Order: sequence, then structure tokens, then C-alpha cells
Amino acid sequence: MSFRTRMVLASLVVGVFAILASSLGAYLAASHALINSADDTLQSNATLVADAAAVHIVDINQETGGIGGIPGVTAQLYVSNLGITHPSLPVTAAVKAVAAGTARPFFTDITVNSQVYREYVAFLPSVRVSAGLFSQEDSGALQVVQLLSGVNEQLSHLGLALLLVAIAVLTAAILLGWLVSRTAVGPLNELTATVEDLARTTDLAKRLEPGGADELGRLRRAFNRLLEALETSRGSQQRLVVDASHELRTPLTSLRTNLEIVRRIDELSEADREVLISDVLTQMQELTNLVGDLAELARGDHTEQEAGPLRLDQLVEDAVELAVSHGRSRGVTFSAYVEPTWVTGRTDRLMRAVGNLLDNALKWSPDGASVEVRCVGGEVTVRDHGPGIDPEDLPHIFDRFYRARSARALPGSGLGLAIVAQVAHEDGGSIGAHNAPDGGAVVTLRIPVVPEPAQLPS
Repeated sequence: MSFRTRMVLASLVVGVFAILASSLGAYLAASHALINSADDTLQSNATLVADAAAVHIVDINQETGGIGGIPGVTAQLYVSNLGITHPSLPVTAAVKAVAAGTARPFFTDITVNSQVYREYVAFLPSVRVSAGLFSQEDSGALQVVQLLSGVNEQLSHLGLALLLVAIAVLTAAILLGWLVSRTAVGPLNELTATVEDLARTTDLAKRLEPGGADELGRLRRAFNRLLEALETSRGSQQRLVVDASHELRTPLTSLRTNLEIVRRIDELSEADREVLISDVLTQMQELTNLVGDLAELARGDHTEQEAGPLRLDQLVEDAVELAVSHGRSRGVTFSAYVEPTWVTGRTDRLMRAVGNLLDNALKWSPDGASVEVRCVGGEVTVRDHGPGIDPEDLPHIFDRFYRARSARALPGSGLGLAIVAQVAHEDGGSIGAHNAPDGGAVVTLRIPVVPEPAQLPS
């Protein structure tokens, strides 16, 4: 079922419900008003008949139902101890109870000779009954009726009118629902066609018209933002593939050259063999590191570990302890000053980021130098005593695969600091670098601090 059909059906259901409710309410209100009018007339007629009964003297030798003499009024008198010789209206137990004074006057509907009447039964407290010289008083009931054919006819006309109005309104509701659905679905169909065209052509440079301030306009603008994000992501992927292929080409070429030399390994001296094997192992390690960095960079924050509160100072201490073992062969020492600091992040990602900062400082440190590490208030600062960063390289050191001219002779892929920048961005932080006044580079990783949790996660 199409969206347009569902909208039309929804309009129809709402219209049917509204019409039925309003028609039923109008019919019941009109019926109530007409019946109340008939009841008021019956009460007035009962008063007139009672007043015209000449102090309610009834001769027992006459038919007791023949009283009143009011034109257009049909009435019947029932006396408790006398009854009615030839009743024209039904005398029920309820009528007798009113005549005896044990029940209240009431209105009811009766059928006489296939005609429906509205009846009012009133109580007469004193009716004098005479028979010759003998007379007595007793209570009675006065039955006054009115034919309901006029009321029923009016209600029939009203019902027919309401039916015709309901049909007209339902027809209008269907037409209106169709027009509204056409107006609402038209732009949506246009948007769907545009999206389908984008899916078919995969042209992420296309953009939708921004539209107005309504929901469709918001949808268009949200879709444009999605296209921008996809275009940026595709561009990043393409650059990553191009850069990765470029970076992989050099170690692969060297490795291939060395492997070709292996074919003539018998012609090499023992020293040349050791150099060849060392070169192959170094190139394999470079490839391993490069592939690992590429995987880490491509994975981003898509890790199995959930972000949560952690002690950044303890993480830095663990990373420094590992870096000490790496720097021992060159006599590079690491000193750390830390203060308790809570942040939110993923332990593995932050450990990799801090480790990359320490590895970068170790790479640029001369033999026997020292590296100072400081972790205070969500900032991890790593300061080395190397040559520092060339001013023209400073804006680019966190770019992927960027390697300063002075670093091209050193091992590395140019991805270490890029991974640090990515981790900082994921955790809502930042990364910065500058040269120390007395020499060396200072790199600072900033992560937002969070309050110490009341209860550590299990």
C-alpha cells in the first residue's frame, strides 16, 4: 500500500469517525429536544384537563374515561376504586400505582392500534364519585396522550438530512485527503527520485535544494550534510590508499632488490650476507610497522573496547615504563611527573597515542639525552632535547604520511603523530606542538577532564 493511499485512508477514517460522532450527537440532541417539547405539551394538557373536570365529579353511571372536553386532547381518567368501564388507553400496574398514590407521575411511550403515543400519567389526589344519592372521594390517575407521528416524521427527516450531509462530507474528506497527500507526497517523491539518482550514479558532489523551514527542508539539509560527510570520507579513503601505496612502494622495492641478490648469496662474503639479512629484516619491520599504523589509522574509534572513565596518569606511567626499555640501548632516559587525572576514553587507543608521542621523542633525541613527560589536568606534555621542529614543518607534522625533510633518512611511516591527532579528536581533545626556547620539541596532548567516578566500573 502506497504512502498516498495510507494518507487518504487515514483522512477517511478520521472523517468517518468525526461525522458519525457529530451526526449521532445531533440526532440525539434533536430527539431529546422534540421529546421534551412533547412532554411539556402533555403536562400543560394534563393541567387543562384536570381544571376542566369540574372539581373531578364523575358519575358512576357514565363512562369514567369521558372527561375533559378539551379540543385536540386525548385523556382518560382512572379512579382507584372505580376503574374504567371501557378503557381506550391501556391501564398498567404503573398507572394503578400512580392512582393509588404509591408511585410518582411518569412519561412513557405506548402503542394503541399500531400508533405510537407519548403518554403522561398524572396523580389526582381527590376525585368525587357519585351514584344517585351516594357519593365518595378517591384518588385517581389522569392519562394524557399525544400522537408521536409528527415527532417521528421530523426525526426521520433529520436522519435523512444527516445521512446526506455525511455522504457529502465523506466525499469531501476523500478529495481533500487525496489533495493533501498529493501536495505532501509530491516533494517527497521528488526527494526520493533525487536520492535514487544519487544511488545510481554515486556522484557524491551533487547536492539537494535546501528547501524551506519545514520537515522536508530539514530532511534535505540533513541529507546534504550526509553527502558532505560521505564525500569527505571517500576523499580520505582515496588519499589513504594513494599515500599508503606510495609509502609501501619504497620498502617493497628495496625488499625486492635484496631478494634478487639472495639468488647470488653464494657469491657474497659472510659480512655482505649479514648486511643483506639485516637490511631485509629492517625492511620487513618497516612494512610491519606501516601496515600496523595503517590499520590503526583506518580503524579509528571502531574498536571493541567501550569508552569509559580511566586514570590518564596511570596510563602515562605505564607508557613511560615501556619507553624506558626502548631507550636503554641508546642511553635515552625518561622522567615523568604525573598528578591524578580522570578522563573518558578507550585505554588501548590512548595508550597507543601516548606511546607514539614517546616513540617520536625517542627518535629525535640524541644518544644519552633525556625526555621529560608531564601529565597534569588532562594534558600530557612530552619534551625532548633534539633539534626541534622546522617552522615550515610545524603546521604539517600531524598530517598523514607527512615526513619532514630531516626525517626522511630515519625509520618511520609518518603516521605516528597522525594517529595521536585522531585519538585526540575522537575523545574531544586537541593536539599541539612547539619548540622549546632552549632547544627541543614540546608536543602536548589535551583530553577533557571528568570528575572521579563515585564507583569504578566492574
